[in-house]
Amino acid sequence: MDTLLKIYTDGGCSGNPGPGGWAFVIISQSLQIIAQEKGAEENTTNNRMELTAVIMALRKLKEMNKPNAVVLTDSQYVQKGISEWIHTWKRNAWKTAGKSPVKNKDLWIELDSLAGDFKIKWEWVKGHAGNEFNELCDAMTQEAISELK
Repeated sequence: MDTLLKIYTDGGCSGNPGPGGWAFVIISQSLQIIAQEKGAEENTTNNRMELTAVIMALRKLKEMNKPNAVVLTDSQYVQKGISEWIHTWKRNAWKTAGKSPVKNKDLWIELDSLAGDFKIKWEWVKGHAGNEFNELCDAMTQEAISELK
């Protein structure tokens, strides 16, 4: 079996909506950072940045030709969305249980497509709880936002 990588992601905004940032780090089994990136957008939402972080990480994973990973996110929106809710959304023509359009549909479609190329385990981690790599992603996200200003 291929070495299982861990991907930590984070996204956030200064105001919601407002300027936002995203970041990811990809970690080897020996806890070495083998890839990391960050970025920002002028006017966005927290949830869009959380999704963008995972999308960008999976794009990098694809470049690296690695088929397996654990994605660790502090966003229950991302973790539950991709592992639970998305199946119902697709069955219901991208409508929520309340029959309203799914927010961020464009990003969910892209994430779903990318995720289909891998064997991924989706895990939620508590944010701001001392997890080294989650904290690193948070710091990178804040740096990306501050670089917009």
